[in-house]
Amino acid sequence: MRTTITRGIAAIGATTLLFLGTACSNDREGSTSAKASGDATAGFAQDSLVGVALPAKTSENWVLAGDLFTNGLKDAGFKADVQYAGASTTVADQQAQISSMVTKGAKVIVIGATDASQLSTQVEQARQAGATVIAYDRLITNTPDVDYYIAFDNFKVGQLQGQALIDGMKAKKPKGPWTIELFSGSPDDNNSKVFFDGAMEVLKPLIDKKDIVVGSGQTDIKQTAIQGWKAENAQSRMDSLLTSTYNGGKKLDGVLSPNDTLARAIITSVQGSGKPVPVVTGQDSEVESVKSIMAGVQYSTINKDTRKLVAETIKMVQSLQKGEKPQINDTKSYNNGTKVVPAYLLPPIIVTKENAAEAYANDPKLSPLTK
Repeated sequence: MRTTITRGIAAIGATTLLFLGTACSNDREGSTSAKASGDATAGFAQDSLVGVALPAKTSENWVLAGDLFTNGLKDAGFKADVQYAGASTTVADQQAQISSMVTKGAKVIVIGATDASQLSTQVEQARQAGATVIAYDRLITNTPDVDYYIAFDNFKVGQLQGQALIDGMKAKKPKGPWTIELFSGSPDDNNSKVFFDGAMEVLKPLIDKKDIVVGSGQTDIKQTAIQGWKAENAQSRMDSLLTSTYNGGKKLDGVLSPNDTLARAIITSVQGSGKPVPVVTGQDSEVESVKSIMAGVQYSTINKDTRKLVAETIKMVQSLQKGEKPQINDTKSYNNGTKVVPAYLLPPIIVTKENAAEAYANDPKLSPLTK
């Protein structure tokens, strides 16, 4: 049975969470919310303002999401105010943008959080003004003022990445032990720990049996985190690992990478050292990584179709506009530290060279790359 406590309370301050043990399952049963959530409103005018606050344009999917929200909300009859936070490491841009959306009278505010733990004041303002708050892709933590959460099942993403790493290494070397390194995302992104814990649930039993060895010994998420999801930070860390741990004949079999941007940076580092490229995982189905997978370099990615996630979010907004409760399919897993947030989760898909054509058959941008 998988452990999903980390999906619910990932990245709450510096709290350290165990990812194994029966106690974890108890936390998935929900908790009493500090404030009622998920109640249908009385509805509102169809041409009302809907705010969408997104983080910096650090990946292709965030850029695509902004365009899809802008066009999709307008097509549905709403006024759309879609904003991106700046590329700075602070959350101030997004805080100001959300406050502005409240002042403008937005009826719904969709938030892809820049820093999940620093938006409580702004979402409280939104709720007090009568707006419904939807956390998009990244759960907003430590506040009762989040109404809904919509995302792909990010704990499952981590599990798929962990299993892909194992499968890829076994394909190259049927028997262990295998030597790996671990990377995780930015510590201010709530999803980073969710991905990491999902992967470690799969990897840790083999690490405990010494079938998998983390060459550097760096297994704590504080050691593996890449601030800002920046490629240059991942490449620098990989450069250091290669110098400190793999400067002799020691072979690196695999690298757990949480997304495609970091995966390509890790691969660039390894190629620059002249060493064989290990099995490297990823996420987001970015064009350059799909090309790399088809060329046999990057091993895997995750298909989380942004088109579907945005479309389902707009459906949520439409339900709220009509005074109806949006569709949800998870009422237990996502405890943000203050309340269990009702969630709608979409299934992620692991993609390797073997199934890429099928996985992207309906994606006009990616399907030509798999021919």
